[in-house]
Amino acid sequence: MTISPFFLELRSAYQSEMDDLTFDSEGRDVLRQRLVEKRKELGFLLQMIELSPEMVAVIFHQGMTFRRAAVMEHLLTLESDEFPEWDALSDAIELTGWAEDLARLILAEPMGSWFMCIAAALQYMYNKPDASQRAKQDGDEDDTEDQDENGDDPRDELDSDDEEEARAREEAGADWMVEQGFDRKD
Repeated sequence: MTISPFFLELRSAYQSEMDDLTFDSEGRDVLRQRLVEKRKELGFLLQMIELSPEMVAVIFHQGMTFRRAAVMEHLLTLESDEFPEWDALSDAIELTGWAEDLARLILAEPMGSWFMCIAAALQYMYNKPDASQRAKQDGDEDDTEDQDENGDDPRDELDSDDEEEARAREEAGADWMVEQGFDRKD
């Protein structure tokens, strides 16, 4: 599966947002409390669905179950201007009761359907190990079949390019957050 550049960029930003919400300054897990607080701020967060969808999508954490992986994997290949209407995904995604209530409010917004596609894709990716994690888990397997004539794995070069690009995007996102008045996350 090839993830679109749009979702590759949002994936790291979403992960950072989840990391920020998970622990307080003393290292205690406060994710549940912070998510409850964020969900109560939906009125304010609606202003951010187009500009920073990853910061709003966290409100759906643990609120979606994915019935059809193929539909979600296809969604991840799309760019932001290619998303289907939210109704087209309804048979692939099940929302919990509280998530349905949030979705109803969001879908009333002009960009609501677009945002819900993003929120679902980010939730799906968050709950699914990425390729680098799978490679570490599968590290015991013999990879000689993937080597070129020099014994090098041609995927290594591509993976490092992707990692550099992801780091650059993450750094740019961190710079933007500092410009918005947030402290830099180290």
